[in-house]
Amino acid sequence: MTTRSKAPIGRPRGFDADKALDAAMRVFWEQGYEGASLTDLTNAMGISRTSMYAAFGSKDDLFHKALQRYTDGPAAYVPRAVEEPTAAQVASAFLHGSVRATTDPECPAGCFGVQGSLAAGEAGLGARDTLTAWRNHGVSLLRERLQRAVDEGDLPEQADPEVLARYLMAVANGIAVQAAGGATGDELHLVADMALRQWPPI
Repeated sequence: MTTRSKAPIGRPRGFDADKALDAAMRVFWEQGYEGASLTDLTNAMGISRTSMYAAFGSKDDLFHKALQRYTDGPAAYVPRAVEEPTAAQVASAFLHGSVRATTDPECPAGCFGVQGSLAAGEAGLGARDTLTAWRNHGVSLLRERLQRAVDEGDLPEQADPEVLARYLMAVANGIAVQAAGGATGDELHLVADMALRQWPPI
């Protein structure tokens, strides 16, 4: 006797959640938290508001999920960079990774984490604070790695890992702003090379 497998309980979602989240990430990346309306988001995701709320929660919840998607995808060059064997290679991988991520023709120009909510009204303050913490986490990753470089003698004793980490992040943020304004990857790789010729800037 053959038996039928039971149908899944509940109505199937009917859309690809990963693709929908990718679409939401792009909208937040291009328009920022406040600029991205629910209509913009649901149209890009190809779902109704009801489906969005059911699958992802509120707009704020969706923003956090989209930021995590960005962190694990386009911004994954950051954790990869700190695994490089020398401080100079860390700096190079970080800055050139920033150029590639912010000028990828398959993605919006610039950086989700920089332009997502730099200027925010009352409704966007939570997103602004989230992105500030996100950028500061990047600084912390760099600072910890550069402290190790000092401890191991790969950087001079007088090198300040905090300052060096913020130097790299400031250059990367500037690269992102330039990319959003239309600068090309070739142009910005030259900028990264110029910054690296001053490494470490002490």
